Amino acid sequence: MSAAKFDDAVKIVGSMPKDGPVQPTQDDQLKFYGLYKQATIGDVNTSRPGMMDFTGKYKWDAWKKNEGLSQDDAKSQYVAALIAILEKHSDQEDAKQWLSQLK
Repeated sequence: MSAAKFDDAVKIVGSMPKDGPVQPTQDDQLKFYGLYKQATIGDVNTSRPGMMDFTGKYKWDAWKKNEGLSQDDAKSQYVAALIAILEKHSDQEDAKQWLSQLK
């Protein structure tokens, strides 16, 4: 996995319009978050957030799911997950453009 391809994928996910035709689900967003953290930092290095921090717990759990995964594998899975979403929306012009950047 090239670092440039991963960086491109991160930029695409970050630039997707909230009201655009390609909408990752909340589960997809958590998957991207967990894989991103694993790819850039490695295994979880913080304690799980407190009981009332629901968002923090979901994000921490998403990261923890990837524990033991190498940073290169996390980058590859991040790009593959994005490609799978974009291929489902390949009839949309934005998705076509983003796919061409990743392939």
